[in-house]
Amino acid sequence: MDYPLDMSVKPEVTGFFDPLTHTISYIVKDPSSNACAIIDSVMDIDYAAGRITYEHADQLIAFVQDNNLKLEWLIETHVHADHLSAAPYIQDKLGGKIGVGEHIVTVQNVFGKIFNEGTEFQRDGSQFDALFQEGDTYEIGTMKVFAMHTPGHTPACMVHVVGDAAFVGDTLFMPDGGSARADFPGGDAGVLYDSIQKVLALPDEMRLFMCHDYGPNGRDIAWETTVGEEKKHNIHVGTGKTKEDFVKFRTERDATLAMPNLIIPSLQVNMRAGEIPTDDEGNPMLKVPVNGL
Repeated sequence: MDYPLDMSVKPEVTGFFDPLTHTISYIVKDPSSNACAIIDSVMDIDYAAGRITYEHADQLIAFVQDNNLKLEWLIETHVHADHLSAAPYIQDKLGGKIGVGEHIVTVQNVFGKIFNEGTEFQRDGSQFDALFQEGDTYEIGTMKVFAMHTPGHTPACMVHVVGDAAFVGDTLFMPDGGSARADFPGGDAGVLYDSIQKVLALPDEMRLFMCHDYGPNGRDIAWETTVGEEKKHNIHVGTGKTKEDFVKFRTERDATLAMPNLIIPSLQVNMRAGEIPTDDEGNPMLKVPVNGL
């Protein structure tokens, strides 16, 4: 597919690292206006205590307000399994539209069954303001953004490209981090490899912004690299590694990985666009499916 690339546009990108979930949230500003977007926000949870707070989201809100920015979009690169989205909380304070890939409906169908959500849980993506298809475009101020469908980690993963910056979600990690797991329901290592190749077909100078970083081998946390650097140095897919190599490695490695600590609350909240589910009396309530994952 021919994407509307414009490397002359250089958005201003500010990253916010959450050390508890190793997530990087981004504020992406149009250099020609005060318009901005927030990508992959984080809502804080003390899972053991069942307590929700908003310190991380409040940092994003303060940045937008202190810099007199206008929030136009709250983008989720996918339905995260390791942190909870703060999109509705931020939207209530700043406005903007919440967007995710159209294959959210696949995720909702799969996990709606696992969490026994019943017929009242809508599985049509209607909790979100916009559902993006492959190649869809939207605007942040004067900047045009396009969405690339990059499944494999999850069915609904999308990379969002604006000017010379691409926000890759969990499709790629930093070169020394490799790639994300592909063993969640709906994941597929072969499909993930193909999606990564779509990203690596972008210009070598394209800036890539990660959703997570774990500081492998004790290095400092980092979240920005380029297509060229990934092609040369990514330990899982760089330097000409074949699809067969990747699938074998990814499948064997995934079999050794524990489930993310926050997968149970994250999926229930994130498939609802960041809303916390409630019981019959309207009280916030999460479920724990036994042997369901």
